[in-house]
Amino acid sequence: MKVHLQVDSAPAAVLDSAREIVASGADGAFSFEGQHDVFFPLLLAAGETRLELMTNVAIAGPRSPLHLAHAAHDLQVYSGGRFRLGLGSQIRVHIEKRYGNSQWGKPAARLAESVAAIKAIFAAWEKQQPLDFRGEFYTHRLMPPNFDPGPNPFGPPPVFMGALGPVMTRTAAEVADGLLVMPFNSTRHFHERTVPAITEGLRRSGRELNGFPIIAQIMVAIGRTEADLANAIERVTSLISFYGSTPAYRVALEVEGWGDLQLRLNELSKAGKYAEMRALITEPMVRTFGVVGTPSECADQIRKRYGDYASEVCCYFPGYTPDRADLADLIAALHSAPPLDGRV
Repeated sequence: MKVHLQVDSAPAAVLDSAREIVASGADGAFSFEGQHDVFFPLLLAAGETRLELMTNVAIAGPRSPLHLAHAAHDLQVYSGGRFRLGLGSQIRVHIEKRYGNSQWGKPAARLAESVAAIKAIFAAWEKQQPLDFRGEFYTHRLMPPNFDPGPNPFGPPPVFMGALGPVMTRTAAEVADGLLVMPFNSTRHFHERTVPAITEGLRRSGRELNGFPIIAQIMVAIGRTEADLANAIERVTSLISFYGSTPAYRVALEVEGWGDLQLRLNELSKAGKYAEMRALITEPMVRTFGVVGTPSECADQIRKRYGDYASEVCCYFPGYTPDRADLADLIAALHSAPPLDGRV
């Protein structure tokens, strides 16, 4: 199982962070659209390392498909074919109040059309067809030579979609080149809700599960000492309380019988009562939505949850830096463990 780690996107920290990812033995680096730009860190990492690179995720709604296509094309060229464009939709309050974009409705359909438009632009640049994309949300019909970068020497980069709920997951499996399984997930939710949605999406597009990349994502609380593990659990717990407050993520809580918790977490979040949110997350919840333990224990839990379907994993260590030896051992365990029965 390949392992990808999040690169520190702060401009002054990117290069050191990328070097540390290489030293850990990981296969790739991904950027997160948070406090900093989502593309710029990968440009720096591409020039410094030979890591596989991915946006995880770039928010598609506020951006034109043409902007995304240009950024993805150039990163694919500069990295020598090591880039994947991961796209996500975000929730309404962020699109409207943070990005300042009033066009939010039909998020799954809008994201699917963004993927289709990007692929149409790529096809035009590859000289496969004229640019004549006409959709519900986007129209791209003009590509004069002065604005056409031409065929990508490494081929167009794959376009992945991030998803959690059944509609977005089914849509990703229908239109995207691969799926980023969002980290707020449990074994039960993944197998009972995510896998059937993937199967249906692939059926609609006439594709098979084999050949469709699935990248699992997981919140990891890792440590060999009592102090290290306690700190890691505390950090993962806080992130779970944040994810759990999001209405769109209620589906994962409902599968486990904790659906009503989402409403309470949401109320506390709006009031800024983050300590009270964290207090509502129990140890069983942490172990359900994250993985907890020594490097070998965490590797085993990751493989048991996702190994039948995912050959790659993005590991999150929210708000803490794991011990270097622990991280290296986790990666080595995921690299060397034999595949589980099933599709990998």
